[in-house]
Parts: sequence; structure tokens; C-alpha cells
Amino acid sequence: MLVTPADNPYQEPRSGRLTAWGNALLGGAASPDDAAAAVQGEDDAHRVTGLPGEAPDSLHGLTWALGRLRSLGARGLRLALPVAGHPLGLTGPPAFNALALGAGEAVLAVGVPYGLVPEVEVYGPAGDQGVRVLWQCLPVQDAPPADVPSLDEAERELADGLRQATAALVRLDVAGAGPEALRALESFRRRGHRELLAPGYPPRAVRVLESARQVSALLHIAADGHGAAVSASEMAARRETLAPLDRTARRAQVAAYNAAVDELRRD
Repeated sequence: MLVTPADNPYQEPRSGRLTAWGNALLGGAASPDDAAAAVQGEDDAHRVTGLPGEAPDSLHGLTWALGRLRSLGARGLRLALPVAGHPLGLTGPPAFNALALGAGEAVLAVGVPYGLVPEVEVYGPAGDQGVRVLWQCLPVQDAPPADVPSLDEAERELADGLRQATAALVRLDVAGAGPEALRALESFRRRGHRELLAPGYPPRAVRVLESARQVSALLHIAADGHGAAVSASEMAARRETLAPLDRTARRAQVAAYNAAVDELRRD
């Protein structure tokens, strides 16, 4: 079964982990082995295919792949979190954008025109499942990424979004959400800052990311049929109300993950 970030809004997107720890590695704040282990997490070993200069069907581990991108001139990595109608963080061409849109996430290298898109496969019976991840490396256009704010801009937008989200969620009676959803959200909150980002990131990026992901989790609960709204028209109105807040939260997440690269550009 193939999965995307939308399948579990409480889990950090794998492209986010690769962006954060890839930047830590490229910036000298993490060793290759530590970076690869952090990206892999509890998954099976990640594999990368399509790297420039390699046979089309060749497979390599993350450590080798990141080293290869660095040798080609990669200075950092940037995150993309596109959805239909909002190619957040993408630069083209259409073939890469379509693949990233299908996955709901991607990583773009800074300094070389290549990007990586994960194909995440969950296998095995319930209760004993494993996860395979294959990263496809493809050419991308050397152009400004779509609709990516600075960390300053994202923080201001998120502050406004949090106020809007609070008012909207009260109106939608999210307090009536089911116990399973609320337990998942509480577990997410208890994790705190420790699992967010990687060495070398500014503390404000961690704060912005934590707030953005909490907003995303709350919006998922509200949009998933919990609370007072029950009719189809009420659910449609609910999704329309929440869509701008989801856009704001995703923009803030991308800005936070990209902060390490943006900091380098200001130095």
C-alpha cells in the first residue's frame, strides 16, 4: 500500500526529515551515518534511484546519495509540500511536479538542478507492518520555488492563522471530536521540540514548525467529520472554511524546514 503525508497528519513527512538532516549533513552539523539513521527512523533502509551519472535502475543508500549530490555541488535542500491547486515549493518541470503532487511531498537540492520524490510503501499484516521508501531523483528547473514565504512572513501568517483556526474550530465544535483523534493529537503535543528539525536550525524555525504542525493536526480533526457538522453541505462549508488555514500551515512548515538554507544565504 502506497501512502502520502495526508494519510497520517501527525507523522513528520519523510521529505521533511530528509531536508532537515540533509541540511545538517551538508552544513557539517551531523555525520553521514547519523543523518541517514535519522531520516530512516523506523523504516526499512531507504534507497535512492535515478541519481545523475548512474544506471537508471541503480539503487543506493541515503549516505551515498547525499554524498553524490554534495559532490555535484549541492549546498542544501529545500522542502516542497504540494497539493492540487497549490504547487508549494515546486519549480518544474511538469514531470517532476506531477510526481511530487502524487506523493504530496518532495525535496529540491540547492546548487544543482535535481529533486527527490519518495515512494512510500507499507507492507505486511496489521500489527506487523514494515515500510519501504524509494526516492526517485529527477531533474528540476533552476527557478524560484512556488509560493514559499520567508520564516518572518510565515510566522506572522501563522499567528493570524492560529487566531482564525481557534475561532473556526470553536464554531465547528471540534471539542466533540472522537477520542481516537484527540488521543493522537495529545500524543503529538507531548513530543515537544525534541523530534523536530535537526542540528544547525535556528530555534525560531523549531517553534514555527511545531505551531504549524499542531494547526495541521487540528484542521485534520475538524475536516475529518468530527464535531457537530454532519450533513454533506455542512461538511463542504467546513472544508471551505479550513482550506486557507491549511495553506497557511503548510507554507509555515516549508519555511521552517527551509530556514537552514535561508540562513546560509544571509551569511
